[in-house]
Order: sequence, then C-alpha cells, then structure tokens
Amino acid sequence: MAALDTIRTKFGIVISVIIGLSLLLFILDNDTLMKLFSGDTAKAHRVAVIDGQNVTIEEFQSRIDGLKNIYGGSGNADQEKAIRDEVWQSYINQYLFVRNAEKAGIRVGVEELKDLTSGDNMSPIISQSFPDKSQIESFISQNPEGWDYLIDLVRNQQYYDKYFALFVNSSYVNPLMLTRAIEENNTTADVDFVMVPFGYVRDTTVEVSSSEIRKYYKDHKKMFRQNESRDVEYVLIEVVPSASDIAAAEEDFNRLYEEFSETDNVKGFLLRNSSEQSFDGYWYKEGELNTISRDINSFAFEGKGGVSPIYRSGDAFLAARVMDSAKRPETVTVKVIPMPEGQSEINSDVLAQLDATETVDMTQTYTIPGCEPLFSTPANKAVKLESPQYGTLVGKVISSSEPVLMKQVAIFKKSAIASKETFSNFYSQANLVSSRSNGKYENFKTVCDTMGLYIHPANRISRNNEKFGVVDNAREVTNWAYGVKKTGSVSEIITVNQKYFFVAALTGIHEEGYAPIEEVSSQISELLYSQKAGDKKLEEISQKIEGKSSLEEIADVLGTTVSNSASIAFSSLNSQGLDPAFIGAVAAAEENVVSAPVKGSYGVYVFRVNSRDTGSFYTEDDAKANNVRMMQYSLQTIVPVMMDDADVKDNRARFF
Repeated sequence: MAALDTIRTKFGIVISVIIGLSLLLFILDNDTLMKLFSGDTAKAHRVAVIDGQNVTIEEFQSRIDGLKNIYGGSGNADQEKAIRDEVWQSYINQYLFVRNAEKAGIRVGVEELKDLTSGDNMSPIISQSFPDKSQIESFISQNPEGWDYLIDLVRNQQYYDKYFALFVNSSYVNPLMLTRAIEENNTTADVDFVMVPFGYVRDTTVEVSSSEIRKYYKDHKKMFRQNESRDVEYVLIEVVPSASDIAAAEEDFNRLYEEFSETDNVKGFLLRNSSEQSFDGYWYKEGELNTISRDINSFAFEGKGGVSPIYRSGDAFLAARVMDSAKRPETVTVKVIPMPEGQSEINSDVLAQLDATETVDMTQTYTIPGCEPLFSTPANKAVKLESPQYGTLVGKVISSSEPVLMKQVAIFKKSAIASKETFSNFYSQANLVSSRSNGKYENFKTVCDTMGLYIHPANRISRNNEKFGVVDNAREVTNWAYGVKKTGSVSEIITVNQKYFFVAALTGIHEEGYAPIEEVSSQISELLYSQKAGDKKLEEISQKIEGKSSLEEIADVLGTTVSNSASIAFSSLNSQGLDPAFIGAVAAAEENVVSAPVKGSYGVYVFRVNSRDTGSFYTEDDAKANNVRMMQYSLQTIVPVMMDDADVKDNRARFF
C-alpha cells in the first residue's frame, strides 16, 4: 500500500500524461496524427521552398525521371547535373516567375500558344527542332511527353519575352536626361591639384570603441545579412603518373601504332583501345585541330596525308590518320521534306512540294539527321535521303558557302595512367597528413608546414559548391564541411574522382541570417577607422593651409607638389583610376578658384579647375547604347531579385 502511495505521489503527473496521450491516439484519425508528428520528416524531404511552396524530393525526382525519359535515358555526371538544373529552373518558372508575370498582367493565351507551336509565328524552340512542320504530327504521336515538354518551354519563354519587353519598353530616357548625359561625357576639365594620401601606417591616435561598433552594427544590420556558408582550408594531393608509368604507356602506344596505321576499321580500333578521341566523321578546316594538337593540325594540312608520327603532349601520346580530304562548304541552305506518302520516286508532284517548303540552314553541328550528303550535293539537285529519325526524305541544296579545304582525321590518343604503386604512394602521403593531424587544426598546420604542402583557403562555400580550385565535382569536400559541427575539425582522406586526395579543415561556420557582431566587428572597426582617420586628416590639412591662396603655397606647406590632369570628365568612361569624390568635386567647382580640402577614398585633395572643354565625341547614339547596356544588366537581375524577395530555399545539395 505504501508503495502504491509513493507511485501515486511521485509519478502521478507522468501517468496522467501517458493516459492523456493514449486517449488522444484513440480519438484522432491517422491523417491528423501524421500532420502532428511528421513535421520534421516533411522538412527533411524538402528539396526547396519557393515563394512558400514546398517541393519534396519525391516530386523533384519524378520530374528528373520524366526528363530523362524524354532525353532517352541517363548520361554522364555533367549531363545528370544539367538535367537537375533544368528541373530546378522548371520549378522556379512554375512557382515564381510565371506567377509574378501574371500578377503584372501578362498572359499567354491558348490561341497564342497554338500560333507559336504550329502557326505562322512559330517559336524558335519549335522551328529549330522541326525544320519541316509536317514532322510535328509524327513526333506528337510517337512522343507525347516530349511534345508537352516542348509546349511548356515555349509557354515559359513567351512569359520571359513579354516580361522583359515590359521592362525594356518602360525604360524611357527623356530629352533632358539624354542631353545631360551627352554634356557630361563631352565636357572635360583641365585641373591642377594637390593630393595628400592617407598613407599605410596606422594612426594610433584614432580609436574605435566597442560602443561605436555596436551602434554601427545596429544601424546597418541589413548589410550583414548572409547566406549559409562554410570556410575551409585544404591540402590537395593529385595522383599523377610516375616516370615509369609514362614509359609503360609509351611502350603500349608504340605497340598499337602499327595497327592504327593499317586497320580498315579505324572507328572500331579507337573504341576497342579506349582512345580519348573517337572518330565521328567530322570534317576539320585548317586551325580547328589546334585545340587537340598543333602538331596534328600541321601534319594534316601541311603534309601529304597518311599517318602522322607519334607526338607527345604532357603525359599523353597521340597519332593522326587523314581519312579523307575535300573542298566542302561550311554551311548549306537546303529544302527538305519527308517523302510523301504513296510516293517512292522524285516526280513533279514531289518537286512541287519540295519547292513550296521553307529553307533551312545547316552546319556540321546543326544538321538534320540523314541529310549530311547534301554538303557534297550540287545545288538544285533533288536527292533521296535516308534518315534514322525521319525515314525517307527528299532534299536539295539551294545555296552554300564558298567551299574550303577540309579533312576527316582520326586521332588516336592515350594518356599515361598512374599505376597501383603510384596511387599507393600518393595515398600514403595524404594519409600521413590526415593521421598526424589527428582531427586537430593546429596539428594540420604543423604537418603541412613540415611536409612543405600548400594549404588552399576556400571561404564562404555554399552547400551547392562542387569546385575546389582546379577540381570539379568535388561535392564530397562540401558535404564533409557541412556535416562537421565544430570549427577546427580536420577530415580523414577525401577521395575525389579516384585522382585527387583532399585533407580539409573546417575554419568557419556561417549560419543563414544576420552575421553575429563578433564575426563582423573587425570589418566594422576598419571601416570606422578609415572614416575617422580621413576626417582627422581633412581637419589637419584645413588648419595647415588656412590663409593660403595659391596651390603652390599649399603644396609647399604640405610638403608635396602640384599635379595636373588635362581631361577629367564626370564619366566613368573617361575617368577610370581617379578618386570618385575628387571627380564629383571637380564637376561642381567654379573655374580658377582654389577649392577647400576634399576628402576622397585615397587621400585629401585641394584643386583648381583651370578650364573646361566641350567636345562632340560622345553622341546621342552612344548615350542610347549605354542605356541599353544598363537595361540588359538589369534584366539579368530580375530572377535573382525575385528569388531573394520570395526567400527561396535551395536544399538540392542535401540530396544530390
């Protein structure tokens, strides 16, 4: 009985809570319970929050999968990233840009969209994908998802075009503004001046108090808003082939060189032997091969053809084989149609349909599949073509550029690869840094100094950062930096692309929001010091030159000389390198009057405008062109400003 009383007294509240929860679970349905207890889980599944709209990982991945189906499957890492970026942009368009455009009164109607996709004002997105309108119907029946995707692209592009046009057309420069811009850019001043620099030695009599720092921080807090970021320092050890690895690669290349020279199946040879350059039948003009090797370009266009000697470039070995040579046009303007149903030969009816279709410009990089033979077909000769994508086509050349000498060149290239022994040696070096650091920053610095390893700083890296110095796709380093909770931590070996070893130290954590005053106090202190030191220098100079009427006297008192600039203009185009405060003071000063001291960014100025000259080199067209450039810059900031205003949260780095 005593035991029951003790339980009732000490644990009565706990028992009441348990009973209460049991009753709650009995009363509430499953949906309500999920809403109550899955808040953290839902948050963990968010890829983004765009203007209050949550995007879950399941939704995001579903769009990725859909886009992969449209593109025909997965690709390499760069292509995967491009698809994810495209999906991200689709959500920005859907939940942010299009909504804002519609709030501004912009609409894209059904009839308008129909005209853009199949009418007389076809969008470039459609016309470039389907040079012939008759191909559209076949594509829709075979790939309806792909067509819906194209429609969405066209619709969004029209919203962008209209929204940007709204900005451009609302930018009006009135005659007064135009005249003033022309006048300011055409007026130059001949100025004598004396300048006393602030100097690089710190003035110990100028003090900045903690209360001044706190006041500035409070008054300018918006300036210190920051995104989430991390500061790291890292050592990078790159695995490179040793001398023996390079010698082995050269021996292997020499062994295969003879087969490359004689094989009838060059394409298969390059594929079978993992050549870094495949053969795709591309026609090179002189100079294009320089991007691969200047030696190969010289061999192909200065020699007689055949097979080149073996060349070495860094750790790689190359050889070239000229497969064909011809004079070919770089561009051709053609007319192409599908072979009409029921027809098998080119007759007058087919020719009439061909003549009625629109022309298409083709280059090697933009060619209708199956229409490559038109680059060597005489003008106005209709020919049948077999396209793997569109079936039998009929085409003819309307015009072409002047033919130039081109070569089809097969290039056999193999780079030396680090052996297991070499890889192990570099790994041991990285392991030495990691093990001796023992997770501590102080040890990390000492070890790197002892081993003579350079420590790379990387400050303010975002969650999406994938690049560290010369290394791309190094997300592993970023993930480590965001997974560590304590500054001063040092990583184990982080391997990237099986070629780079990182050992990193976390040196700073910056959370989203306002930077704490402790983090920015030194920055504020330097700013306030500069202001106070400048004011003090201005006051000192004002006292020293009081009563002096000429620049020569002032220069003598200040221990400096009089300088001259003959073409100072109130225009950034003509005044680069000069102190903005000085330029502004000159623009407003009277002629032949010695000015009062002016505090600039670099020092204190006293000056006299000797004369002004008005030219005519800056025209009305220049002023209008400058306004267009400013507007184009403004257009680039529209979406980022929208994203900032909508407080967009991008959490992709947590999932990909």
